[in-house]
Amino acid sequence: MRVVIAEDAAVLRELLAQMLTERGHEVCTAVADADALRAAVAEHRPDVAVVDIRMPPTHTDDGLRAAIDIRREHPGTGVLLFSQYIETKHATRLLAAGSAGVGYLLKDRVANVAEFTEALGRVAAGGTALDPEVVTQLAGGGRRIEDMESLTSREREVLALIAEGRSNAAIAQTLVVSVGTVEKHVAAIFGKLGLPTTEDANRRVLAVLRYLGA
Repeated sequence: MRVVIAEDAAVLRELLAQMLTERGHEVCTAVADADALRAAVAEHRPDVAVVDIRMPPTHTDDGLRAAIDIRREHPGTGVLLFSQYIETKHATRLLAAGSAGVGYLLKDRVANVAEFTEALGRVAAGGTALDPEVVTQLAGGGRRIEDMESLTSREREVLALIAEGRSNAAIAQTLVVSVGTVEKHVAAIFGKLGLPTTEDANRRVLAVLRYLGA
């Protein structure tokens, strides 16, 4: 992957760059503020940008606003937001700005290198990668819970794991069932939610957005 990193904490910024470089990815540049992030993405056209939500100049939602701009101006670039805290309104705003190639992780996930790089890869490939804690809070506050009433409890479990960005094989391993069983649940979810017949990856993203009420 070709990656741009935007993080104002120098130590974490360098750690991320080193971690990704050691695993064979190209870090185009690592910047410390939102304006530099916009410029870096326009110049390097990376596969994915790793973006801290709170950065200079205001240390509020500068990173988020830059991420939304990137999704609009460079739709082929995935965006993985990360934050020290769960900020569901920020995750919802990012999801509403584009239905594929987005992620939101807590910074604690960076400590698990394999988990973080796997999530980054999913986002770069056009999928989703949402922190389980973020999924729980977003789903609990969704405005369209009635859309989920037709799903069984097991189907909701599967959909929550899809929202985290897990593949059918990973879901099967988590729930200790066969991949075929998961595929049946996924097909049932798509059917009950009335999702259009399109590429499976796109329907997974649409199902996630419906689930989160975004």
